[in-house]
Amino acid sequence: MFYDLNVPYTSNHVELQRTLAFLAERYNTIALNHTISGKLPSDLVLSRLTFVLTTPASTPRLQSLVPHYDILALRPTTPQTLTLACQSTPASLISLDLTSSRLFHLPRKSLHLATQTGIRFEICYGAGVLNADGGTHGHGEMVGMARRNLITNATALVRATSGRGIIVSSEAAWALACRGPWDVGNLAMGWGLSGERGREAVGREARAVVVKSASMREGWRGVVDVVWGGEKPVLKKLETEGKGKGKRKADVMMEKKEGKGKDGVEEKPISKREMKRRAKKARMEGKGDEVEEKGATKEKCAHASAAVDSMTMDSVKDT
Repeated sequence: MFYDLNVPYTSNHVELQRTLAFLAERYNTIALNHTISGKLPSDLVLSRLTFVLTTPASTPRLQSLVPHYDILALRPTTPQTLTLACQSTPASLISLDLTSSRLFHLPRKSLHLATQTGIRFEICYGAGVLNADGGTHGHGEMVGMARRNLITNATALVRATSGRGIIVSSEAAWALACRGPWDVGNLAMGWGLSGERGREAVGREARAVVVKSASMREGWRGVVDVVWGGEKPVLKKLETEGKGKGKRKADVMMEKKEGKGKDGVEEKPISKREMKRRAKKARMEGKGDEVEEKGATKEKCAHASAAVDSMTMDSVKDT
């Protein structure tokens, strides 16, 4: 296993692709280094991976990318990959290239299925604001073409999704391409979204993407959140005392039928001679108890008669 843990990220995507292609043949793990300076945003800075989905063969390995990024987005390039991204992928965001003049057909059924499962669709306005070199002047025809394609394709996406599950992002490589949240809401109204939907596109809907990505990363399939509930208590087994105590009547009868004792150990079967001997012994013990009871009764009667005679003699003497 070979590692290169510092490959600088550059905005020159052509050169970056050449670097990654060269290193991918010689290294097993590569780390893209994003170097930033200055003041950070007050809330959060999230890491995101946008994977360009060209063939369905790439989808099985997408699940391994979920734990490493805060947001996993897909960019389908064909109708087949779009249908696949809407149905069975771990991504929480689908970002289409809406500046392309050859955008494929957007199937309404697949888009509605994706919005029902919590997947959002992204509209990026940055490419339709500035030209390729980051300026606002020069190459005006190219900028105008990208802007027209963005408006046409964004309107088609809003119509296909009925305005549900839409978020708006900048995808800005330069500061001049950035717009404020209220300006973004006004842009969204030009694409067919209402004012409320436009504000939700940079608010509630965008937050839903962050929450869903966190549940996919920390939970189980984005449905069950795995939390620490403490150690499982150890239950002590209570020892049963007495015959049949703590057991069902059916179990006790079964043990008797099988000839088992109190400890569950099988007893030897009793012969008929032994059964007769035990029965005779029980009868003799019963007769002995009866004789003892009769003798005790006679003694009591004798003591009672003697007491009566003594009382009679005492009364005669007194007279």
